[in-house]
Amino acid sequence: MTRIEAVFFDIGETLINEGEIYGRWADWLGVPRHTFLTKLGAVLATGGAHLDVFEYFRPGFDLETEEKRRAEAGVPNGFGPDDLYPDARDCLAGLRAQGLYVGVAGNQPVEAVGQFAALGLPADVVGISDAWGVSKPAPEFFARCAAECGRPPAEILYVGDRIDNDVRPALAFGMQVAFLRRGPWGHIQRDDAALRRCTFVLDELAGLPGLVAAHNSRRDP
Repeated sequence: MTRIEAVFFDIGETLINEGEIYGRWADWLGVPRHTFLTKLGAVLATGGAHLDVFEYFRPGFDLETEEKRRAEAGVPNGFGPDDLYPDARDCLAGLRAQGLYVGVAGNQPVEAVGQFAALGLPADVVGISDAWGVSKPAPEFFARCAAECGRPPAEILYVGDRIDNDVRPALAFGMQVAFLRRGPWGHIQRDDAALRRCTFVLDELAGLPGLVAAHNSRRDP
């Protein structure tokens, strides 16, 4: 493998802990949090989408309508500083200290643009799918990442927790991949063949800067 010159991070369950976000949705739907999360895990394990859980507990569920109702009721939508994983900021800073291009790019609504900017993370670019007009797992999403940093795919490491949205499509585009085993997708989805092709398989972000430095040192002239 070639040197890593740019690192892009997914958002949900990579940099942002979505546990409280889902908890607030459970509260809104009038469902015990542990019941909601148990059903979420069951749906994901059988290949369903996370919005299927909302439909299960509230047939006819419409996300846009419910988000407006929550906003009118003063219930927070999206994420804030308290939802940032504690290892995220230092990880990004450690990679930038090596002179690497650091990007954030994930599937999020346009409202996440302001929410993420408020976190003040050390990133060169933040890509929000609804603002970019393209979402994972489309190859155009990863092409946009490559265009933003001006590096060929082989020199880009994409970090994410989902095999379907992160690992497989990033590998198919020619990027290097770090799979992060956290959050429901990170523990439920399995594809051993795809994981064997990953540059790194992680349980946390704290050690990533050191792994990238070691990887690149073996490829320095």
